[in-house]
Amino acid sequence: MKKTLSELILPQVDVMFRNLETALRTFDPQAELFNMPLWKHAYHMLHSCDRWLINPCCYDEPTFHTPGLNSLDEPVLDLCLDREDLLAYLADIREKCLDYVRSLRDEDWTKAPHGCPHTRLELLLGQLRHAHAHLGNINAVTMQQTGRWPRVIGLQQPVSGELWE
Repeated sequence: MKKTLSELILPQVDVMFRNLETALRTFDPQAELFNMPLWKHAYHMLHSCDRWLINPCCYDEPTFHTPGLNSLDEPVLDLCLDREDLLAYLADIREKCLDYVRSLRDEDWTKAPHGCPHTRLELLLGQLRHAHAHLGNINAVTMQQTGRWPRVIGLQQPVSGELWE
């Protein structure tokens, strides 16, 4: 039986979120990359998935969000997110995004959500690219600090729950 696009896409989105979780469990949130703590890089990555994977034109900020918190161009303010804050946010957006992907029919992928100039497929592909770019940056800092490789699941690696290669 032929799989729908959502059935094909769903495991890849799930793997992305699993890889992001591994990065959050293995990184030092206070380590810096380009004079910005990694927790802010991580929040930027998660916030982008939250906002842009579904519909950036119809979006409510998380309750703890403050203006500029997701920007890597603005200095860190008084708020500091710790690992548990980031993991909780990841859990929220993971379920929201996976439910969204499950809800789409094949014909929905080539249409733009309300008020958005991009199709749902473009939004998804953009977030897969963006998240993995930041994942690489965060994991590179972790690798330099620890001498170990955070596990990254690909197409052929089984989901094991292991944090390190």
